Parts: sequence; structure tokens; C-alpha cells
Amino acid sequence: MDGSLLGAEAPPPATRRSLPRPFCWLWPGSLAGRTALVLLVGLTLVQAAGLTIHALDRVDLQRFAQAREISARAFGLWRTVVLAPPERRAQLLADVELPTGLMASLDADPLVPAGAPPPPPPLVRLFRLDQLLGSGPMRFRPREVRIGPLGPSGLVGLLAPPAIFGPPPGPPPGGPWKGEARRPPPEAVLLPPWREGDWAASLRLPDGPWLNIRVRLEPPRPWHSETFLMAFCVMTFTAGALTLWAVRRLIWPVRALADAADRLGRDVNAPPLPETGPAEIARAAHAFNTMAERIRRFVGDRTQMLAAIGHDLRTPITRLRLRAEFMDDDDQRRKMLADLAEMEAMIAATLAFARDDSATEPSVPLDLAALCRTVLDDASDAHPEKAEAITYQGPDRLAVLARPVALKRALFNLVGNALQYGDAARLSLLTPAGPGQPLRLEVADDGPGIPPEALEAVFQPFRRLEGSRNRETGGAGLGLPIARNIVRAHGGDLVLRNNPQGRGLVAVVTLPV
Repeated sequence: MDGSLLGAEAPPPATRRSLPRPFCWLWPGSLAGRTALVLLVGLTLVQAAGLTIHALDRVDLQRFAQAREISARAFGLWRTVVLAPPERRAQLLADVELPTGLMASLDADPLVPAGAPPPPPPLVRLFRLDQLLGSGPMRFRPREVRIGPLGPSGLVGLLAPPAIFGPPPGPPPGGPWKGEARRPPPEAVLLPPWREGDWAASLRLPDGPWLNIRVRLEPPRPWHSETFLMAFCVMTFTAGALTLWAVRRLIWPVRALADAADRLGRDVNAPPLPETGPAEIARAAHAFNTMAERIRRFVGDRTQMLAAIGHDLRTPITRLRLRAEFMDDDDQRRKMLADLAEMEAMIAATLAFARDDSATEPSVPLDLAALCRTVLDDASDAHPEKAEAITYQGPDRLAVLARPVALKRALFNLVGNALQYGDAARLSLLTPAGPGQPLRLEVADDGPGIPPEALEAVFQPFRRLEGSRNRETGGAGLGLPIARNIVRAHGGDLVLRNNPQGRGLVAVVTLPV
């Protein structure tokens, strides 16, 4: 088969263009990697946004719960104090269980100084003192209300309770205070200063003392949950695994299409690609199968046409051969028969190159080392005068999957060229350097070599460095093209290079294992 259609060397893959952005090396080279990265980054951003919204909702909920608790406690404390007799207020206030962060006391002076700026609306909603100012009889309403923040030195004479923010202790042994502000005894332990940002509400009772309510708002804890971290990890892992699985499922048809194209490059009669999957994938598979069918039809038509031409040419050649036999001039008869034989050989080589029989031969396991020694033995029998220059170097056995007849023909062409133009054929078989690496096969000679600009031109059909078509100086110029087509049909490649260690040419064959 023509190398320009299916056996031609694939161009090198396009390299990624260097981007001026930093960290561009993180961008994957495969389509699957890029798709997975984009989906995972998008999933991460969406998840972060969702968690942020969840945290803000939890903050609002915790603030609402704090405000509800504080307002209920403040209203209850006021009712307890204002309805109790003055001599029992301190004891009742000491018996009230208050939550952490809330403290109340009866004092002669308010904690919030006079002339403080009006409290912000959120603070008013926090204490909900409008329930006291706008409802109930006048005698139960506070005479004055002050709300404001407490600085670091806002509390300097408070008793230290068992819990730092619990209720204060009961009245002194001498009896309760008679409605006057409580004063700590000399041996009392003072509380540490309150931190910046704590709040206080001072409510003046109808008979004079102040009910001071101190509030310490703890920062919200939106992530405080024993199972939050585990749930987050499980959710992230599950989403990532599903993303990778989906990407692999979506990219699989693309890989199948690439594998089908590679099989078609090796075997024009490769089985068609299944036309299943999503509509776009099925359409691409149908287009690929249509293209493969057209290529097979084109190759078949060309082979049939060349076979017909070869058949038609053999008839006049046979007639000329018969007529030459009746010539009286022996010298002219010999020359004409030689020309006819050369013409038949050229036609046979051209038809063999056009048919590309290697594409139809099935691949079977074979010992490549034994095949190489067989080719060299045949070459030694054909050229006994050059037997000492025909050598083999390599392993005793090397199993590969290949087309034996076609591969033997390619090796025979390379060894024959080396003997004809270089008077030697040193064949070296090199095992793969590592997993996934191809094996190498080299055929070296002792000839003059080839100019560097002609190393690739000699693979063109009918191209010879020696311009004549005399079989004494060479063949028709199809040996190397046939060998390269056969090697490429196996998924490998054939290149020529001048021997860097001295005179001669080296044909390098690479084959996948």
C-alpha cells in the first residue's frame, strides 16, 4: 500500500506553547486531565461558595439565638427584681441561673455612663428593651435605660463567682442589703477586666438602684460540629471520584477513535469502530468508518487496476520474447532477452510495491532473532564471496508479534542493499531499553554512505542516487520504500544515518514490542 496514504510517517505531536503566565506547567497535556482539572476546580469553587453561604446562615442563626436568649433573660431579670421586695432582690438575683456570658448585679451607679451615644439598632434588638418601655404599668417600667459598650476597664469591682460568668454570691452574713447598691467585701476577688466589645444595659429601678446587665457575645462558630469535617471529606472524595469516573467515560470514545486510527494505519482491513454512545460520538465513529471504507475501496481499486496493467503488459512481453528467439543475430537476441527480463522484474517489483501484501498478512508470534539469522544465511548463500562480511549480533531468542513473510522481505531488502552498495551486512538486534520502549534493529555496511540531504529522498519510490535503471548497478529503486512501508505497517519506523564511527551507512529499524 502506498506510504503516502497509510504508511506515511506521522508528524510529531504539537508541543504545548509556552504561556507567559506563572505555573503554566500545572496545565495537563491530555484532554482527560484538562477536563478533570477544570471540573474539579469548578467543583471546589462551587463547594467553597456553598460552604460560605452555609456558614453565613449559621452565623445569622446563632446571632438570632443569642439575641433571643439575652432578651428573654433581661426581661426575666427585670421582672424578678422589680416585683420583689427591696430586701430580697439581692438574694433572688443571686439565685437566678444565668448562661455563660451573661451577668447581672444591683449597683448604686450604672455601668453605662450618662451622655453615651445612642445604641445601634442591632444592640437594641439584642436586649429587646422595648418590651419593658412600651408595656405594663408605669410603676413597673424603668425610670431610665442606658445601653452601651464596655471598655477594658468597664468592670473593676465585681465579685468573682465560682464560674467566671456565673451569678454573684449571696448577701453578706450581716443580712441582705436594704435596697441599696451591693458593695463587694474587702476580701472579695476582683474579676479581670472585660474585653473590648462587651455590652451592658443599665436599667434604673423605680426606687433608685440600677440593674446592670452585662453581656459578653461569644464569636459565632459556624464550623463547630463533630461530624462536619468527616462529612466534608466524604463529600469531596465522592464528588472527585464521580468527576474522574465521568471524565474517563467521556474521554473513552476519543481514545477508541485514536486506537482505531492507529489500527487503520497498520491494517487497512481493520474492523470498523462501533457506532454507539452519545450522538456526537456515534456521528464521529460513523464518519471514521465511512472514511476507512473509502480508503479500502480506493486501495482495492488501485490494486485491481495495477494487476490488470501487469497482466496486460505480460502478453506483449511474451510475444516479444518469442520473436526474439527467432532472431538470427545472437548478440541482439541476447540483449533483447535481457531487456525483456529486466522489464518483467521491474513490473513485478512495481506490482508488489503497489499491492502491499504486508497489509493483508496476519500477525503471529515469531522469533525475530531466528528470522534475522535466516535472512543472513540466505544472503551468505547468495553471496558466498562476502560471507565473512555478513555477521549477526544480538540475543539468541526474541519473541515478537509480526507478519513473518513481510518482515523477512523488509530485512532481506536492507541486507541486500548493504551487500550491494557497501560490501558488508552487520546486523545488530537490540532489546528494548525499558518497559514501553521499542526494540532496535540495525544493518550497517562499509560503503561510502549517503549525503545528508539524500537520507530521506532515497525512500521515495523509483528514486536512486545512481540515475540509470541498469540492474547491474542496482534495482528499480523500490527496495527501501517497500521496507519502510512494511516496518511502518508494524507500527515502527525505518531511517537511514551515516555511521558516525567511520565509513558506511546504517539502517535503523524500530519496532514496538
